[in-house]
Amino acid sequence: MTLPCKPRARALGLPLPGTPGPLNAITDVPGVEVGTTELLSSREPALARRGIQVQTGVTAILPRGRDPVPRPVWAGQFSLNGNGEMTGAHWIRDGGWLAGPILLSNSHAIGPCHGAAVRWMIDTYGATWEDNHLWAMPVVAETYDGVLNDINGLHVTEHHARTALDAARPGPVTEGNSGGGAGMICYEFKGGTGTASRRVPVEGQEFTLGALVQANHGLRPWLTVAGRPVGPQMPEDRITGMTTERGSIIVILATDLPLGPGQLERLARRAALGIGRGGTPGGNNSGDIFLAFSTANAMPLPQLSGPWRQMTTLNDERLDPVYLAAVEAVDEAVLNALCAAEDVPLARPATGICRAIDTTRLQALVAG
Repeated sequence: MTLPCKPRARALGLPLPGTPGPLNAITDVPGVEVGTTELLSSREPALARRGIQVQTGVTAILPRGRDPVPRPVWAGQFSLNGNGEMTGAHWIRDGGWLAGPILLSNSHAIGPCHGAAVRWMIDTYGATWEDNHLWAMPVVAETYDGVLNDINGLHVTEHHARTALDAARPGPVTEGNSGGGAGMICYEFKGGTGTASRRVPVEGQEFTLGALVQANHGLRPWLTVAGRPVGPQMPEDRITGMTTERGSIIVILATDLPLGPGQLERLARRAALGIGRGGTPGGNNSGDIFLAFSTANAMPLPQLSGPWRQMTTLNDERLDPVYLAAVEAVDEAVLNALCAAEDVPLARPATGICRAIDTTRLQALVAG
């Protein structure tokens, strides 16, 4: 679903380092597709008449698009703070790969999203899945949107998750109040979905690293942009009662660089430095959970392969620019989520507004 388009962080003139890809999005990585769907009481008269505030959704990421042949992507996972859920993480840490989609939604929507992802894999991979006793282990991750959304109403269904999967496309990614980020809060401003990318040259070749975040973390006084502590200078409209961290952030990193599982796990760790640039220390009640995958070294599923594997990986001594690209892309993706977001009424308590950040004022504070 297309939502209102506001200037992104870089378009505001914020001094952001690095060179992005053409879309400055995770979909700059060839083959990666993203789809979103939202459930909004503002667009559902029946819910509005019942006085129910629904502000939620689902984001779907297809690492290899709609390829009908199930080819894994090499992957690594890291949890800075584990107060949250990412299904499939145990196997990624052991096996070093994942197959199928990645879905992001709210904390009480893990079940329907997982069911939809399993069905999508069965439908997409057809006879391969049926004839070889293969099982689906998709990645589904969450953050809590209960301040802006009737989360206990369990409004997200398998149908909504499948709609996001079916909507996945290459190209621009809708940010802010989109997909799983529809009801999320970031530094007590309206947060949500954000993305960014970086070009990474290696020995005359150019590769891409992209980040997508579901930003639902941070307290206002922590917010730092381009090295400037802007949060303390924007104290208005803070969320009542939000005196300790109780949000989370999911970060998905994608690249076409040939990296092995151990390297990807180390890359996923760098997402912590990326969100740290924005000021968060990773609060106790936050689930800061990160995943990195590489679309390089495409090969059949291990269950359908021979006894030997061969893969190309970047020399560890060349990883520093890759790490820097990840840190920069994650930081910018969070800022893009903040800049794209729109005001949303509070659901609990049902008085007040979660305001989007005033980008004009942000420009002035960073420039000053």
